[in-house]
Amino acid sequence: MGEASSSSWPSRGAAATATAAAYDYERDPRWAEYRASSAVPTHLFTDPYVRAHLQHKFYRRFVNPDFPVEGMSSTTSTQPSPSSGGASTSAGENARPPDLGTNSAGPARSRLSLQLDQRSLHFSVNAWVLIVALIGIFPLAPRSLQYKGYRLSLLGTTCTTGYALFPLYRLPRAGNLQAVQAWCHHVTSSKDFIPFMYCLMFVTSKLHLKLVLVPVICWALEHVARFLRRHFTSSSLYRTYLEQPCTWVEANTTAVHFLRSNAEILLGFLLIISLFSRQRNAMQTFMYWQLLKLMYHSPFTAAYHRAIWLKIGRTINPYIHRYTPFLHDPINAGMRWWFR
Repeated sequence: MGEASSSSWPSRGAAATATAAAYDYERDPRWAEYRASSAVPTHLFTDPYVRAHLQHKFYRRFVNPDFPVEGMSSTTSTQPSPSSGGASTSAGENARPPDLGTNSAGPARSRLSLQLDQRSLHFSVNAWVLIVALIGIFPLAPRSLQYKGYRLSLLGTTCTTGYALFPLYRLPRAGNLQAVQAWCHHVTSSKDFIPFMYCLMFVTSKLHLKLVLVPVICWALEHVARFLRRHFTSSSLYRTYLEQPCTWVEANTTAVHFLRSNAEILLGFLLIISLFSRQRNAMQTFMYWQLLKLMYHSPFTAAYHRAIWLKIGRTINPYIHRYTPFLHDPINAGMRWWFR
């Protein structure tokens, strides 16, 4: 046991490993998004070795680029069966790679290729969404073309996020209220639920605001840049034209998230203003503020939304105290609903 554990990470020093293990991953908002975007299934993530390997990759990418991370060995992640009573297993069993219900390499490769094909399809749709969204927001494009790009980009994001949600959660197996509530809790806490509801809310609305496309462009841009950097680094076309933009997006992920969050919050105030126009939709405004509340509490967006709301509060609170003190009670009531 001691030899196996000491040879798992031969090139990593004890000090560097201790520093990476002591890092507070749960308080870093990027860790939840990185974990959700990884291809590690939930039942494998409970393995301490798999979790540590994913944390080390995150640590090298966002904290210390010089931190060495080696590939996972098949023998390290294999654990003996609980029914063996602690008896030693044979060498053939220890050398067996961790597979999901099969021991043959053929089905494993077919599942990997199928998963890669699904990712390629997802990437293609996101690249198409990015192009039509840029057309929809470009001010010099014809108005009819802008409107088509606006609708198609929202529809494309709705389809991709809905497709990502359904295979993962499907429908609740039991029909009782408790099972439905648990299923709703899992779905609403997932990463793809917020963009799904966001795009579904505006693709069915008659309101046409170009600001709506800013979060859509940010979502598609992040996904396209991540996929290109992972799978097209050996392409000469990528190295010539796309490497610098993709590297910039990866290096400025926080700035992209803040841009998206600012647009989402500003859109909430624009919907309130639209209530005084002929295109008002009180139900859509209420539902969107419910979605903003979810963004404030979701682990994928909470850090950015809370920072922006804190800045807004510091800016407008002095003016409210000085000029409109009668707004204290309505604001306090709204804050109680917001934090509930």
